[in-house]
Amino acid sequence: MEHGNHTVVTEFVLQGLAKNWELQLFLSALLLLFYVIILPGNILIIVTIRNDPRLGSPMFFFLSSLAFMDICYSTVTPPKMMSNLFTRQKTISYQCCLAQIFFIHFLGGAEICLLIAMAFDRYVAICHPLHYATMVTRVVCWALVIGSWAGGFMHSMIQMILIIPLPFCGPNKLDNFFCDVTQIIRLACTDTYSLELAMFINSGLVTTSCFIILLTFYGALLVKVRTGSAHGKKAASTCITHIIIVFVIFGPAIYVYCRPFQDFPFDKVVAFFHTVVFPLMNPMIYTLRNKEVKAAMIRWLKKNKGARYKTEELHGERAGLP
Repeated sequence: MEHGNHTVVTEFVLQGLAKNWELQLFLSALLLLFYVIILPGNILIIVTIRNDPRLGSPMFFFLSSLAFMDICYSTVTPPKMMSNLFTRQKTISYQCCLAQIFFIHFLGGAEICLLIAMAFDRYVAICHPLHYATMVTRVVCWALVIGSWAGGFMHSMIQMILIIPLPFCGPNKLDNFFCDVTQIIRLACTDTYSLELAMFINSGLVTTSCFIILLTFYGALLVKVRTGSAHGKKAASTCITHIIIVFVIFGPAIYVYCRPFQDFPFDKVVAFFHTVVFPLMNPMIYTLRNKEVKAAMIRWLKKNKGARYKTEELHGERAGLP
């Protein structure tokens, strides 16, 4: 489409993870494997927590919310990447590109806000245990989760408001397998210095500030709970689990957004792990380190296996089978 003396870009070319088609096929098969694991893993966490009354505390409510966000986050970029690979069509429309950027930052911002809510929950549980039941009620939990979604939405809308007015008149090649602000801004046919600065503040500085605050917060909690009691050890284990998740989520985000918007050798690797592999890590870290969740999963699986066996036995009796 022509606009003045320039061609207005209506689609972008995603150059993928690698230029070699066989390597791209291998990476996409690996991606599909991760994707098949991510969904059942997170769904199992949500179903287990929702169906086990022993996991009715706010901490597990937040964990199920985090698992749901991971499911949503892991569906933003992989489907389009696999579609482009198997059809050998590497293009993405301008509208779909903006949609990817919106949902990546919407869900990423929501997860960051949720981690802060989870840190607040642990702070009250450890530092004010006698007031925990009255301070962290079901209403407060829902308010914090809804606030997390709202925070992510506001963060993403700021990105969109800054990006939508940009003119794109070529080139239109993105050296990655999905759209993000760090790549698309460089293709704009205008000076983007002030825009990059605004993006750096909105994504880079805010992310780094939240990261430092959370580490300081959990560091202080670890110092407080370092006692010989069983309760102290359990609280310390929970805090360590949360710290691991903080590093998993914040590490790649800080690498991508806290530097000039230029290409670096490890950008694609970091992007692949951040959008595909790391969402898988959250449920694995929580379930492997949390005995209560593991025990609840085993109980739920045994219960459903027993119920299925009884159903099959009943159907067999009605059919007159021995």
